[in-house]
Amino acid sequence: MTDGRPDGAGTRWTELLEDARAIAEEYRENGWDAIVLEPTAIAPVEHADRTGLDVAVSSEAYDLVETLVEDGDVTITAADVYYRPPERDDHERIALVVERDDERETAIFVPLTYDLEDSRAVFETALAEEELLVHVTPAATDAEADRWVSFSHEDPSLFLEEADVRGWGEQ
Repeated sequence: MTDGRPDGAGTRWTELLEDARAIAEEYRENGWDAIVLEPTAIAPVEHADRTGLDVAVSSEAYDLVETLVEDGDVTITAADVYYRPPERDDHERIALVVERDDERETAIFVPLTYDLEDSRAVFETALAEEELLVHVTPAATDAEADRWVSFSHEDPSLFLEEADVRGWGEQ
């Protein structure tokens, strides 16, 4: 999973990005500021300083998110997770997360694709701790490796099939 898009994710990934843009446009029509991220890579991460899913985006997109969330007036207080069940029995999972500041009417759209087996340890930890962190990072250089903006999700099960978790318990 070098590019964050598992084999076979091409069409589903493209559809997810198109849906994200369309939903963001609906938000804009209702007076919201909406940013749609286009990840260049998505990977599970388990480090001392962070655990969850790393979502690499262009430096420009990262700077915008960082300015809004870390340096600006936007406080993410709600999120919607649009999970898409797999079309076949495989490990690929796809979801769209909409991080929202309802007061400031700002939404950040984070499309995700992840391999269930590669991400299993991250999700097991998230389920046990009742928190999945999604870290938006700049895709560029090692100098930027220590920069990220994190979004917290209290119900990691929204990113999984019920059968996924049952299957882990049976192994």
